[in-house]
Amino acid sequence: MTAPTLNYVSCPDAGGTHRMAYWLWGDAAAPHVVVCVHGLSRQGRDFDALAQGLLARSSTPLRIACPDVVGRGRSDWLADPMGYGVPTYVADMLALLAQLNAQAPVRTLDWVGTSMGGLIGMGVAGTPGLPLPAPIRKLVLNDVGPAIQWASLQRIGTYLGNTGRFESVQQAADAMWQISSSFGPHTPEQWLALSQAMVKPLPEGGFTLHYDPAIAVPFRALDEKMAAAGQAALWQAYDAIRADTLLLRGAQSDLLARETAAEMGRRGPRARLVEFEGVGHAPTLISPSQVEAVASFLLPDTAADEKPFRGAG
Repeated sequence: MTAPTLNYVSCPDAGGTHRMAYWLWGDAAAPHVVVCVHGLSRQGRDFDALAQGLLARSSTPLRIACPDVVGRGRSDWLADPMGYGVPTYVADMLALLAQLNAQAPVRTLDWVGTSMGGLIGMGVAGTPGLPLPAPIRKLVLNDVGPAIQWASLQRIGTYLGNTGRFESVQQAADAMWQISSSFGPHTPEQWLALSQAMVKPLPEGGFTLHYDPAIAVPFRALDEKMAAAGQAALWQAYDAIRADTLLLRGAQSDLLARETAAEMGRRGPRARLVEFEGVGHAPTLISPSQVEAVASFLLPDTAADEKPFRGAG
């Protein structure tokens, strides 16, 4: 399968409903579902290389859903920008999982979350009593944890919401590279492929970034005291996770401190850590070594390598 299909799910919100887009790879009836959720200003096509790698490796049918979180990509924009936050995103993912389960029963559920997508995954996996079609069996947190470095949030705040206007996709890709070089080495072809789904044409000509600039409104309302207070809730969610957990970290990450990663290995699901040299925040999961790290965790070579779901108790 060289390209995914575009689908939509209706999600409730304070003003009524909104549509969330998601890209579906693989067998639409496969009982093994992998949900891949992107970072703050990205979109679901970020996972093209990973999805293709997982499908090539899997010996059993696989269904991979890569949503455009609301306000990004092909999804609707919210009327109230203060709705852009993890509680809304978790609720939307529950709607997505319910739709996937209605289309074909979900028996095995895994999650891959980059940055914000990892925070959403912690909310889904670490909140008891959510109506999941199956418990999250394996959780990949890509360069994110309960404690986020304040300096990194300040750095992101300098460009978030500035969607710009560009004469070409290449010009947009070049501009994004200026703020995203911490993603690590990429060939020009790899970066252009990552960038194409990040832009959309403007009616008057040219291109702009494919997200609602208003996602920056709640982000900029955050101060250091509020961020610190939120960490307690995130640690509580992390400690409640029962899924087998893999933590990926860019060795030069300014968002996920090495001390936080070490603490995540000692508490809660006791995440195993894989670091990538020459990469900051965040690994894009397109290089062979990064795809292999995720694939070998989600799709072990033999059944004997499988770790059972660690239930409560």
